[in-house]
Amino acid sequence: MNSKVAVITGASRGLGRSMALHLAARGVDIVGTFHSKADEAKDVVRQVEERGARAVMLQLDTGDSGGFEGFASALSSSLRQTFDRSDFDYLVNNAGIGINAPFTETTENQFDQLIKIHLKGPYFLTQKLLPLMTDGGRILNVSSGLARFTYPGYSAYAAAKGAVEVLTRYLAKELGSRKITVNTIAPGVIETDFGGGIVRDNPEVSKMLASTIALGRTGLPDDIGEAVAAILSDSCGWINGERIEVSGGQSI
Repeated sequence: MNSKVAVITGASRGLGRSMALHLAARGVDIVGTFHSKADEAKDVVRQVEERGARAVMLQLDTGDSGGFEGFASALSSSLRQTFDRSDFDYLVNNAGIGINAPFTETTENQFDQLIKIHLKGPYFLTQKLLPLMTDGGRILNVSSGLARFTYPGYSAYAAAKGAVEVLTRYLAKELGSRKITVNTIAPGVIETDFGGGIVRDNPEVSKMLASTIALGRTGLPDDIGEAVAAILSDSCGWINGERIEVSGGQSI
């Protein structure tokens, strides 16, 4: 029997990398995407293989929907050549960027960029890849705790993520006939290079944010990677159309 195959956008770094490695440790093969850093992508392939799974990394700009048809073709070829499959099982719409700007100073270009990457990208990429997804598969969209609690400067980013959460419910309803579940994971503050690594690299900021979290620390990429692997596991197959926040109890 073939192993499960997960497609993870933005898998070369940060949360996406952790997701890939935790899924690989559970025997899931990986098709990851990267934007520009091929060396980081190759390193993820190596680490996935060290965990006993197979991996392919494909270049994709999730902010450019014009490239999705070509990506779907490349994905189809990779599925056949590397995994002896014509379809895949899991799609994690993870790729994203962060822009911090006060509402009064946010430009239309910044707004449009966030919407293209965080909403339009997942919307039309999922649409394009559905013919390649097996019935009974899983889709997991990545939102943010910022869609629930607020920090100044993230109005456009959080609005895009809020739209992703609404989209998730619609997809869960419309894809139910194919037994495809669709959920959202919403990370809280995590120590990554997001936002220029402001949490990871600034102890004062990290300490301040940790004080807002019930468990008393900021999150780590592995907190999210492990949660994603659990949500996509067979034991969570009856969870559908839900927003699952993984924040350690931030701002509750």
